Amino acid sequence: MKAREGSVLVQRIARQALITFCQPPHAFREKHQQLLGLMSQARAADLRLAPPDGGRGSSPLRAAAPPPVTYMHICETEHFSMGVFLLASGARIPLHDHPGMHGALKVLYGKLRVSCFDRLDRATGERTSRPQVGAVRRSVLRSSAEYTDASEPCVLAPDRDNLHQIDAVDGPAAFMDVLAPPYDPDDGRDCRYFRVLQGAEPRDPHGREVWLMEIAQPVSFWCGTEPYPGPEVRL
Repeated sequence: MKAREGSVLVQRIARQALITFCQPPHAFREKHQQLLGLMSQARAADLRLAPPDGGRGSSPLRAAAPPPVTYMHICETEHFSMGVFLLASGARIPLHDHPGMHGALKVLYGKLRVSCFDRLDRATGERTSRPQVGAVRRSVLRSSAEYTDASEPCVLAPDRDNLHQIDAVDGPAAFMDVLAPPYDPDDGRDCRYFRVLQGAEPRDPHGREVWLMEIAQPVSFWCGTEPYPGPEVRL
Protein backbone atom coordinates (compact mmCIF):
# COMPACT_ATOMS: atom_id res chain seq x y z
CA MET A 1 0.00 0.00 0.00
CA LYS A 2 2.85 2.37 0.86
CA ALA A 3 4.45 1.84 -2.58
CA ARG A 4 1.12 2.62 -4.27
CA GLU A 5 0.80 5.83 -2.26
CA GLY A 6 4.34 6.81 -3.25
CA SER A 7 3.62 6.10 -6.90
CA VAL A 8 0.52 8.27 -6.73
CA LEU A 9 2.45 11.09 -5.04
CA VAL A 10 5.23 11.23 -7.65
CA GLN A 11 2.64 11.24 -10.45
CA ARG A 12 0.65 13.97 -8.69
CA ILE A 13 3.76 16.15 -8.30
CA ALA A 14 4.55 15.88 -12.01
CA ARG A 15 0.98 16.61 -13.08
CA GLN A 16 0.74 19.54 -10.68
CA ALA A 17 4.00 20.94 -12.08
CA LEU A 18 2.53 20.75 -15.59
CA ILE A 19 -0.66 22.48 -14.43
CA THR A 20 1.29 25.13 -12.50
CA PHE A 21 3.58 26.20 -15.30
CA CYS A 22 0.89 26.15 -17.98
CA GLN A 23 -1.36 28.52 -16.03
CA PRO A 24 -1.87 32.22 -16.82
CA PRO A 25 -0.02 34.56 -14.42
CA HIS A 26 -3.08 35.38 -12.31
CA ALA A 27 -3.50 31.68 -11.39
CA PHE A 28 0.17 30.92 -10.78
CA ARG A 29 0.46 31.60 -7.04
CA GLU A 30 -2.32 29.21 -6.00
CA LYS A 31 -1.14 26.42 -8.30
CA HIS A 32 2.47 26.93 -7.25
CA GLN A 33 1.55 26.59 -3.57
CA GLN A 34 -0.25 23.36 -4.37
CA LEU A 35 2.88 22.07 -6.10
CA LEU A 36 5.08 22.98 -3.13
CA GLY A 37 2.61 21.31 -0.78
CA LEU A 38 2.86 18.06 -2.71
CA MET A 39 6.65 18.24 -2.93
CA SER A 40 6.89 18.76 0.83
CA GLN A 41 5.39 15.28 1.30
CA ALA A 42 8.00 13.51 -0.86
CA ARG A 43 10.40 11.08 0.81
CA ALA A 44 13.14 8.85 -0.58
CA ALA A 45 10.95 5.74 -0.35
CA ASP A 46 8.39 7.34 -2.69
CA LEU A 47 11.03 7.32 -5.43
CA ARG A 48 12.52 3.96 -4.37
CA LEU A 49 15.73 5.60 -3.22
CA ALA A 50 17.92 4.84 -0.23
CA PRO A 51 21.14 6.46 1.04
CA PRO A 52 24.23 4.67 -0.33
CA ASP A 53 25.90 2.25 2.07
CA GLY A 54 29.41 2.57 0.71
CA GLY A 55 29.73 4.85 -2.29
CA ARG A 56 28.53 4.64 -5.87
CA GLY A 57 30.09 3.17 -8.96
CA SER A 58 32.47 5.00 -11.24
CA SER A 59 31.41 7.19 -14.09
CA PRO A 60 32.03 5.48 -17.46
CA LEU A 61 33.90 8.58 -18.66
CA ARG A 62 35.97 8.98 -15.47
CA ALA A 63 36.68 5.45 -14.31
CA ALA A 64 39.31 6.67 -11.84
CA ALA A 65 36.71 8.39 -9.66
CA PRO A 66 32.93 8.45 -9.32
CA PRO A 67 31.16 11.72 -10.17
CA PRO A 68 30.56 14.00 -7.18
CA VAL A 69 26.99 14.50 -8.38
CA THR A 70 24.66 12.16 -10.26
CA TYR A 71 21.38 13.03 -11.99
CA MET A 72 18.34 10.80 -12.42
CA HIS A 73 15.88 12.02 -15.06
CA ILE A 74 12.19 11.57 -14.22
CA CYS A 75 10.35 13.55 -16.91
CA GLU A 76 10.49 16.70 -19.02
CA THR A 77 8.11 18.77 -21.12
CA GLU A 78 8.51 22.15 -22.78
CA HIS A 79 7.12 23.67 -19.57
CA PHE A 80 9.19 21.97 -16.84
CA SER A 81 11.76 19.30 -16.02
CA MET A 82 11.81 16.99 -13.01
CA GLY A 83 14.59 14.78 -11.70
CA VAL A 84 16.71 13.76 -8.74
CA PHE A 85 20.25 14.84 -7.88
CA LEU A 86 22.45 12.58 -5.75
CA LEU A 87 25.41 14.21 -3.99
CA ALA A 88 28.33 12.25 -2.57
CA SER A 89 29.47 13.12 0.94
CA GLY A 90 31.14 16.54 0.86
CA ALA A 91 30.08 17.19 -2.76
CA ARG A 92 29.06 20.62 -3.97
CA ILE A 93 26.99 21.88 -6.88
CA PRO A 94 28.86 25.15 -7.52
CA LEU A 95 27.23 28.57 -7.47
CA HIS A 96 25.12 28.77 -10.63
CA ASP A 97 22.03 30.49 -11.98
CA HIS A 98 18.67 29.61 -13.52
CA PRO A 99 18.02 32.46 -16.00
CA GLY A 100 14.34 33.26 -16.33
CA MET A 101 13.36 30.08 -14.49
CA HIS A 102 11.35 29.00 -11.47
CA GLY A 103 12.63 26.12 -9.38
CA ALA A 104 12.08 24.06 -6.25
CA LEU A 105 14.21 21.42 -4.58
CA LYS A 106 13.07 18.96 -1.92
CA VAL A 107 15.59 16.97 0.09
CA LEU A 108 14.86 13.23 0.02
CA TYR A 109 17.65 12.06 2.33
CA GLY A 110 20.71 13.54 3.99
CA LYS A 111 21.33 17.21 4.67
CA LEU A 112 22.01 20.08 2.26
CA ARG A 113 23.23 23.61 2.79
CA VAL A 114 21.72 25.89 0.13
CA SER A 115 23.12 29.41 -0.28
CA CYS A 116 21.02 31.76 -2.43
CA PHE A 117 22.15 34.97 -4.14
CA ASP A 118 20.45 37.63 -6.25
CA ARG A 119 21.98 39.89 -8.86
CA LEU A 120 21.62 43.61 -8.11
CA ASP A 121 22.77 44.91 -11.48
CA ARG A 122 20.11 43.38 -13.73
CA ALA A 123 18.84 45.97 -16.17
CA THR A 124 15.09 46.58 -16.30
CA GLY A 125 13.46 44.32 -18.85
CA GLU A 126 16.58 42.17 -19.28
CA ARG A 127 15.65 38.61 -20.22
CA THR A 128 18.57 36.21 -20.32
CA SER A 129 22.08 36.15 -21.69
CA ARG A 130 24.61 33.58 -22.74
CA PRO A 131 27.65 32.84 -20.56
CA GLN A 132 30.25 35.62 -20.39
CA VAL A 133 33.23 34.20 -18.52
CA GLY A 134 35.02 36.95 -16.61
CA ALA A 135 31.99 39.24 -16.27
CA VAL A 136 31.62 40.69 -12.76
CA ARG A 137 28.20 41.20 -11.21
CA ARG A 138 27.07 43.06 -8.10
CA SER A 139 24.95 40.69 -6.02
CA VAL A 140 23.61 40.00 -2.55
CA LEU A 141 23.60 36.86 -0.42
CA ARG A 142 19.91 36.40 0.41
CA SER A 143 20.07 33.27 2.55
CA SER A 144 22.14 30.30 3.64
CA ALA A 145 20.18 27.50 5.28
CA GLU A 146 20.31 23.77 5.90
CA TYR A 147 17.59 21.41 4.64
CA THR A 148 16.69 17.81 5.48
CA ASP A 149 13.89 15.50 4.37
CA ALA A 150 11.70 17.10 7.05
CA SER A 151 12.16 20.60 5.56
CA GLU A 152 9.86 22.43 3.20
CA PRO A 153 11.13 22.78 -0.40
CA CYS A 154 13.75 25.42 -1.17
CA VAL A 155 12.18 27.76 -3.74
CA LEU A 156 13.78 30.01 -6.36
CA ALA A 157 12.20 32.48 -8.76
CA PRO A 158 13.42 34.34 -11.86
CA ASP A 159 13.97 37.51 -9.79
CA ARG A 160 14.78 36.15 -6.31
CA ASP A 161 17.15 33.48 -4.91
CA ASN A 162 17.94 32.64 -8.52
CA LEU A 163 21.64 31.90 -8.05
CA HIS A 164 22.49 29.18 -5.57
CA GLN A 165 25.17 26.83 -4.33
CA ILE A 166 24.31 23.40 -2.88
CA ASP A 167 26.56 21.50 -0.44
CA ALA A 168 26.09 18.01 0.99
CA VAL A 169 26.58 18.21 4.76
CA ASP A 170 27.69 15.32 7.01
CA GLY A 171 27.25 12.61 4.39
CA PRO A 172 25.57 11.89 1.05
CA ALA A 173 22.30 13.58 0.14
CA ALA A 174 19.62 13.55 -2.54
CA PHE A 175 16.96 15.99 -3.65
CA MET A 176 14.07 16.18 -6.08
CA ASP A 177 14.43 19.07 -8.50
CA VAL A 178 11.72 20.84 -10.52
CA LEU A 179 12.73 23.61 -12.97
CA ALA A 180 10.40 25.63 -15.19
CA PRO A 181 10.97 26.08 -17.99
CA PRO A 182 13.85 23.62 -18.49
CA TYR A 183 17.36 24.77 -19.38
CA ASP A 184 17.62 25.49 -23.12
CA PRO A 185 20.78 27.24 -24.41
CA ASP A 186 19.08 27.91 -27.75
CA ASP A 187 16.44 29.96 -25.93
CA GLY A 188 18.90 31.84 -23.71
CA ARG A 189 18.54 29.56 -20.66
CA ASP A 190 22.10 28.33 -20.24
CA CYS A 191 23.59 27.42 -16.86
CA ARG A 192 26.27 29.92 -15.77
CA TYR A 193 28.74 29.42 -12.93
CA PHE A 194 30.06 32.07 -10.52
CA ARG A 195 32.70 32.68 -7.87
CA VAL A 196 32.51 35.08 -4.93
CA LEU A 197 35.21 37.73 -5.34
CA GLN A 198 34.80 39.74 -2.16
CA GLY A 199 32.40 40.44 0.67
CA ALA A 200 30.55 37.43 2.02
CA GLU A 201 31.39 33.80 1.53
CA PRO A 202 28.27 31.60 1.28
CA ARG A 203 28.28 30.79 5.02
CA ASP A 204 28.29 34.45 6.10
CA PRO A 205 25.13 36.21 7.32
CA HIS A 206 22.71 36.92 4.49
CA GLY A 207 21.89 40.37 3.18
CA ARG A 208 25.49 41.38 2.52
CA GLU A 209 26.50 42.68 -0.90
CA VAL A 210 29.11 40.71 -2.82
CA TRP A 211 30.78 40.69 -6.20
CA LEU A 212 30.39 37.55 -8.28
CA MET A 213 32.58 36.72 -11.26
CA GLU A 214 31.23 34.47 -13.99
CA ILE A 215 33.50 31.48 -14.52
CA ALA A 216 33.67 28.35 -16.64
CA GLN A 217 32.31 25.15 -15.12
CA PRO A 218 34.78 24.21 -12.35
CA VAL A 219 36.97 21.25 -13.30
CA SER A 220 36.25 19.67 -9.90
CA PHE A 221 32.55 19.43 -10.73
CA TRP A 222 30.91 17.10 -13.17
CA CYS A 223 27.60 15.29 -13.18
CA GLY A 224 27.07 11.64 -14.01
CA THR A 225 23.76 9.94 -14.76
CA GLU A 226 21.94 6.92 -13.40
CA PRO A 227 18.56 5.41 -14.32
CA TYR A 228 15.63 6.60 -12.23
CA PRO A 229 14.41 3.59 -10.19
CA GLY A 230 11.10 5.07 -9.05
CA PRO A 231 7.52 4.92 -10.28
CA GLU A 232 6.93 5.78 -13.93
CA VAL A 233 5.45 9.20 -14.55
CA ARG A 234 2.98 9.72 -17.39
CA LEU A 235 1.86 13.16 -18.55
